[in-house]
Amino acid sequence: MEQNVFFLPHEGLKLAELAEFLGAELANSDYADVVVRSVAPISRARAGDVCYILSRRSRDELVTCEASAVICDKALADLVPPHIPVILSSNPHAAFAMAGGLFYPAALRPVVFSGESKIAPSAVIDPSARLEKGVIVEPMAVIGAHAEIGEGTRVGAHSIIGPNVKIGRDCSIAAGASILCALLGNGVIIHNGARIGQDGFGYAPGPRGMIKIVQIGRVIIQDNVEIGANTTIDRGAMDDTVIGEGTKIDNQVQIGHNVQIGRHCAIVAQVGIAGSTKIGNGVQIGGQVGIKGHVTIGDGVQIAAKSGIMTDLAAGGQYGGIPARPLKDYLRDAAQLVSKTRSHGRKPGGKQND
Repeated sequence: MEQNVFFLPHEGLKLAELAEFLGAELANSDYADVVVRSVAPISRARAGDVCYILSRRSRDELVTCEASAVICDKALADLVPPHIPVILSSNPHAAFAMAGGLFYPAALRPVVFSGESKIAPSAVIDPSARLEKGVIVEPMAVIGAHAEIGEGTRVGAHSIIGPNVKIGRDCSIAAGASILCALLGNGVIIHNGARIGQDGFGYAPGPRGMIKIVQIGRVIIQDNVEIGANTTIDRGAMDDTVIGEGTKIDNQVQIGHNVQIGRHCAIVAQVGIAGSTKIGNGVQIGGQVGIKGHVTIGDGVQIAAKSGIMTDLAAGGQYGGIPARPLKDYLRDAAQLVSKTRSHGRKPGGKQND
């Protein structure tokens, strides 16, 4: 890959220092002074790069790997060519993520659009708003009456912070985001174009058409939540919409009114969650999943991409399909469908064979 002018390599770190930071072990101390500056996939890692492996399927790529270090579990260390230093970790994936954050701290937050270090002259801030020291407001941002923003938070260009909104410390609000009727904790990251706190979708059929139901709740976003670009989170109707601590939400996700999402969940792009759904802690939801309103999803549930959730899901289970069912049942049904299609002389999704 060509030199990346957006995220320049780190000035360099010795392997001994990197291993200590990761809470890992450098397998051979002879390599303690080798300097690394960047992260890369195995397939194109070069001198100065760190990469990682998770399984023996990486064996072939390691043959041509030129990395300055490979992070792996002890059980896979024998796959690494002897000339490449090994950093031993019980969780290589997490260790690699930590290394990337160490080398490229600027990439952990939304891109900064201006060199503003205080409050831009073109920002519009209501006199009654309260900003703690160290708050940065980029050009053309608007902050409404009685809003409160904590120390170390950056408000991006052209973003809108509504009246009475409260934002904690060390948050990043990217350019073009809007936050209304919401309370945010500390360390929250909101990416470009996210829409938080607009009214939810609620109507009652009447004699002359649909009558709008007022949405007078809030959005509560707890500490260290990250919300992707162009994601929408509706405020509650009469209760609150809640996003639990440490939850990570991808781009283009729709979360309806009164939804309650637990702690440390992962929700992938284009998921749609209808109103008043309750999601437990540690839930993982694949891309393009649709979730019916008023269902409950237990702690630790994993949902396969493109699934449709129509009923409650018990804690700890893996589910997939439309309607969603236990993953092993879904995979069996899918295999049977493919087999039946082939037995009738048709290719899946194609025309009948001659």
